[in-house]
Amino acid sequence: MAALMLLQKGLVSYNESLSTRPLVTKACTSAVTTGLGDLLGQVIARQHRINLHSIARHATFGLLVTGPLAHHFYSLLDRWVPPGGKGAALKRLLLDRLGFAPLLLVLYLYLLARMEGKSHRSAQGETRHKIWPALKMNWKVWTPIQFINVNYIPQKYRSLFGNVVALFWVMYITNKRRQAAKKD
Repeated sequence: MAALMLLQKGLVSYNESLSTRPLVTKACTSAVTTGLGDLLGQVIARQHRINLHSIARHATFGLLVTGPLAHHFYSLLDRWVPPGGKGAALKRLLLDRLGFAPLLLVLYLYLLARMEGKSHRSAQGETRHKIWPALKMNWKVWTPIQFINVNYIPQKYRSLFGNVVALFWVMYITNKRRQAAKKD
């Protein structure tokens, strides 16, 4: 009962924050879930030592990139393709899958490499090498999720819905990046 009341209080607080400061709320939520995804990915990979710098890089990416971009993209999406119009569900999904997803993945791969101290040239090469396999996997995993998100989840909760799912995606993609780094 106490846990339920605590959850309810948390949801009320989150909704208040979402109403008064939507961008900051979504950016902070993204920072927490992205950082947590990296931490859990490290734990699952049984790394000998937790890499706090990696967690900080992922949280920073969530705070400064994913949170704000998702906030603005979902807002624009409703203006570009209002829900309920003819073919709107497919158009909204295609904008997300063919526009937003590749952009976010390129930024993720490139900026994380740069935050790790790699040169522009090295980060560019790494991004080029990893983008296609990562994008194909993104399309496989995220397409049904994003169909639900962009068509059935209220706009103010789309970032939260995506962040909850992204927790598991970040665990996957960070482990793929680590595996690739070990091979290099």
